[in-house]
Amino acid sequence: MAAVEVLPEVEALYWRTRVDAARLRHQGRLWTLIAVFHVVPFLGAAALLMAVQPLALPVALACVAHAWVIPELYAQRGANVLRPRGRQPDAASEQRSVGLLGDLVGHDARELHARTGLVLEPGRLGTWLVGEAGAVLLHGRRGRAYCYCIKVDANHPGAGELPSGDRIAHLLLALRSDEQGFATVANLSFSGARWRLRRRMRAEMRPALDAAIFRFDSGSSTAN
Repeated sequence: MAAVEVLPEVEALYWRTRVDAARLRHQGRLWTLIAVFHVVPFLGAAALLMAVQPLALPVALACVAHAWVIPELYAQRGANVLRPRGRQPDAASEQRSVGLLGDLVGHDARELHARTGLVLEPGRLGTWLVGEAGAVLLHGRRGRAYCYCIKVDANHPGAGELPSGDRIAHLLLALRSDEQGFATVANLSFSGARWRLRRRMRAEMRPALDAAIFRFDSGSSTAN
């Protein structure tokens, strides 16, 4: 079996534990605990207010609203990793970059990218959706969503002007060369239920998440 290439960026972040299935489960549990610690006090306050003074219903409802909004804000943060960035003014460069990206993926992935701007990629850790500045991983028995934000060529002076296809291709190649390293280098922006993430995604991008969920649930996620 060929040796796995390790992303050079991993060495710069030597203090981070290399991500594997066990690490993902730990991160998922941690995000759940954080959400619980944020939500439960508001729900508890609402229940206490109603028990002590039923006339405090408006305040209790405000507490419940806060308990609902906080997870939604976290999910919005996760959905933002897939939002498209600024486009290259040169339309020809943008078109060429999309064409080169198409050479890296199959027909179904090209068609999905044309409709949603996202690329579906199976991996050893699960099923990925790759965008211009981040990616979402479906992992675990229930396909929990892990949203990663990562900069493209941060040290390159023209990184912010790269066409969308080049940005996605850059991340896709990094993901294929070292999937665990990719998840280690990227910043985890959100981990939670995929239905909550879907609610916060742009409508035109939701079919990509639906396709990833279908692929994951059907058990067709395979190693590259």
